[in-house]
Amino acid sequence: MSTSGNVASADRIAALVGGLHDELVAIRRDIHAHPEVARTETRTTALVAERLRAAGLEPRLLAGTGLTCDIGPTPAESGRRRLALRADIDALPLVETTGLPFASTVHGVAHACGHDVHTTVVLGAGLVLAALHDAGELDRPVRLVFQPAEEVQPGGALDLLEQGVLEGVEEIYAVHCDPKTDRGTIGSRIGPITSASDEVTVIITSSGGHTSRPHLTGDVVFALGQVITQVSAVLGRRLDPRSGVNLTWGAVNAGQAHNAIPATGTVRGTLRCLDVRAWEHAAQVLHDAVEQVVAPYGVDVEVVHQRGVPPVENDERCTTAIEAAARETIGAQSVLLTEQSLGGEDFAWYLTKVPGAMVRLGTRTPGGHTYDIHQGDMQVDEDAIGLGVAMLARVAVTGRG
Repeated sequence: MSTSGNVASADRIAALVGGLHDELVAIRRDIHAHPEVARTETRTTALVAERLRAAGLEPRLLAGTGLTCDIGPTPAESGRRRLALRADIDALPLVETTGLPFASTVHGVAHACGHDVHTTVVLGAGLVLAALHDAGELDRPVRLVFQPAEEVQPGGALDLLEQGVLEGVEEIYAVHCDPKTDRGTIGSRIGPITSASDEVTVIITSSGGHTSRPHLTGDVVFALGQVITQVSAVLGRRLDPRSGVNLTWGAVNAGQAHNAIPATGTVRGTLRCLDVRAWEHAAQVLHDAVEQVVAPYGVDVEVVHQRGVPPVENDERCTTAIEAAARETIGAQSVLLTEQSLGGEDFAWYLTKVPGAMVRLGTRTPGGHTYDIHQGDMQVDEDAIGLGVAMLARVAVTGRG
């Protein structure tokens, strides 16, 4: 049992992390070489569970894939609720082009978003915390959460919430690789750090016809064109411009012949929003705008709006806590103010239940090449792994106060 007030120092944590460095790099490379897409992460789950068991812990396997693991005193022993550290474990369905010796061995699947690093960082933090608990230097309960299916919608965070992973948890933390930020720094901000992200499909139908007689049918292609060019403008006038609403179309499909008006056509895209309140209102505005734009053209329309994720809204006290942990373990000048991204991240669902914070972990070698996430050539500076481990371990023992 831990002793209240006997909390591990940053130097103590750094020493433990140093002893794990080579093993953690090897684990990351193993995970990187064997990527698994959403809800198929059986090997990754087993690898993490095996290493936690070797540390004397008792991981709990979740339905499907993923796991949790509790470390430290129980809430009853400590008189405190748990703090959670979350990692996402799935990979992307794309081809890796790095040429690394440990590149993906699974064709068409790659860890191009850094989830192999996230998994290793949280696993490493867990191993450090287990050693601290054994030495009586961890006086609060901690839960590791290894979540599947972050890269799809609806994502794995919702599955895990249904399985009770936040029961007894009072705050939660995570990191996300940032290959545009130097190793030795983190990007942080209070409030929204990512965007809401939804999938939108508009399906337009009519009886079809000949291009010489557009007046005798609903012109599906023309109506699609109006949706593509006008709906975004309507949203910009119906929603607060400070909310950062962005509707961008990525795929359009209608017809095959140059002289035939098709009977059906679709356009698909993403609706993103920086503000959760505007996001909650955007769906109705979107539906109304589409119907009003195509109304003059004699077509039928269906709007399929797949709600994705809300923005990740970092709690002020939790953000302050993880920034303090970064300064203590990475360096006094390690914390940078980061911009809000239009990308989506399902860590946001946890933050609708408990306060927490996600920060961007710099993975670019200083002076080195700048990569981007979700690209087949993405590489990370592996020395960032230990820095992330130390920061999460430190925030786990200190919390938000």
